[in-house]
Amino acid sequence: MDASIKAVGLVSGGLDSALAVAVVKRAGVEIIGLHIVIGFSPGFMRQEVAGRVLGDLIAEESRRMSEAFEVPVAVLDYCREYFDILARPRHGYGANMNPCIDCHLFMISKAKEVMEREGARFVFTGEVLGQRPMSQNLRALELIDRESGLAGCLVRPLSGKLLPQTVPEKNGWLSAAGLLDIEGRSRRRQMELAAELGVKGYSSPAGGCMLTDENYARKVKDWMKHRRLAPLTHEDTLLFSVGRHFRLSPSVKIVVGRREAENLYLERAWRDAWLVVPLDTPGPTVLVQGDPTDEDLRAAAAFGARYSDAKDLSSVRIAARRGSEEKVFDAAPAADDRIERCRI
Repeated sequence: MDASIKAVGLVSGGLDSALAVAVVKRAGVEIIGLHIVIGFSPGFMRQEVAGRVLGDLIAEESRRMSEAFEVPVAVLDYCREYFDILARPRHGYGANMNPCIDCHLFMISKAKEVMEREGARFVFTGEVLGQRPMSQNLRALELIDRESGLAGCLVRPLSGKLLPQTVPEKNGWLSAAGLLDIEGRSRRRQMELAAELGVKGYSSPAGGCMLTDENYARKVKDWMKHRRLAPLTHEDTLLFSVGRHFRLSPSVKIVVGRREAENLYLERAWRDAWLVVPLDTPGPTVLVQGDPTDEDLRAAAAFGARYSDAKDLSSVRIAARRGSEEKVFDAAPAADDRIERCRI
């Protein structure tokens, strides 16, 4: 093997990408690991809502994967660029708001940029034929091959024996015999191979993407319907993972915190917006988004009262605050039928 052969490995941090790294490394190829952050990782979201800074999480993840895979792994933030793709995916969405084909193409385009910049010869991924219905069927893999511009230099080592021969195989950079023939959704073969190769340190395969979650996707759809051309922000995507969401009108939405950590997040990240809190009893913080009227704030107070410890009382004192402004309401807890009509 020519020691100058380098490849860019697009890694998620999970089992499949860890195995793909192990297979390519076993062939004697120098690997540059690349992990793309697009803003919808459940693990990152939970930590950010708890107060962690995204930049610190990215640095930690780079160190963790580099140590686990024993290759350098760069973790890069492409959230802003990806949000534009999410709003207008050329290949559509999956079952929820997951534009999986466009997502794969986006990540592979970034890997191709790194490949060209670093003088690498090919890109590889941990994709498995047939594992995901939208983006890893044969037709989708062929589409991604065509549109990525990599022209045979995109390798899926875990399913390589089942796919057309690639440039690295033809040139002897990878041996076809060293590639695998894994197919389908079962992880049994991968777990056995991990034990055989001594692969450790990968994250749970259930990590996933929040865009595939039905509840999360409903909030994204609602935002897109009512956004009035506003750009999606990272704080928006975090907010979709927090609290109970209700639509009061086309221009006003409220988010009711479910637990102390979420209340603290709303008060910290959305302190410039209207926040509604109970005055005399424990209860949630309610974020009011849009341009609310006093009637909207009163409705938000009613929702806050409904989820407070005083929900069985006829009236609860609630304050609506924005900066130095404050309005106090004696709010009757919202009726269950209204709660359900407004729920997103």
